[in-house]
Amino acid sequence: MKKLTRALAAPLIAAAVLAGSGAALASTAHGGAVEARTSQAGTSAAKPTVVLVHGAFADSSSWSSEIQFLQAKGYPVIAVANPLRDVASDSAYLLSVLKTISGPIVLVGHSYAGFPISAAAAADSQVKALVYVAAYIPDQGESPADLTYKFPGSLLQGSNLVTRTDPGGTDIYINPADFGQVYAGGLSQSQIAIAASGTLMKKIARQPNVAIRTPPTTGPPERPIDAPAAQIPTARARSSGSW
Repeated sequence: MKKLTRALAAPLIAAAVLAGSGAALASTAHGGAVEARTSQAGTSAAKPTVVLVHGAFADSSSWSSEIQFLQAKGYPVIAVANPLRDVASDSAYLLSVLKTISGPIVLVGHSYAGFPISAAAAADSQVKALVYVAAYIPDQGESPADLTYKFPGSLLQGSNLVTRTDPGGTDIYINPADFGQVYAGGLSQSQIAIAASGTLMKKIARQPNVAIRTPPTTGPPERPIDAPAAQIPTARARSSGSW
């Protein structure tokens, strides 16, 4: 979730794509920031479209470095504006975007986006690989709250959060005063101030994931993230027997 770790994402995403773009995109991007999962084998030799999905408290501009890197390698890239409403509607919106793409897709999610990419991929056979960048890898029936608070020590609670009620429910923001510590370690103070001003997440505490989980191929979690948060991808990767 932090800048130092996201800096690794571009080359690792590219590694996952390059290793299998002519067949089943089932390769691993080891090294810390990325966890990749096979969705369905494919035979097309077409260069896949890389679809990037941001997580909570972020927007699609957060993928700028990865977009530049991948486009320089000749890959078509789409950075989806994740609505951040709830798991079901975010997944449905993502699927609607995927349906407009011809050819194989590599679907990449950061943080909370592990939920919608898992669900959307289960409904679209064109998705040949899933790449999890410090993202949740949910089991069927799990919610974001289940995984966020699975281990003690999450910073997404208490005075670190600000809530605002709207007609559709409750929006959750990270307190701007705490944004750097909670979410944006490694960014400059000016970058933190900009990022903290407009990032939100709909209150989706009990929205379950609806995708069917398949065995992931994973690398170790990002090292600079807080220890409690690191336990989630660590435990999930180990439970799969992948490392």
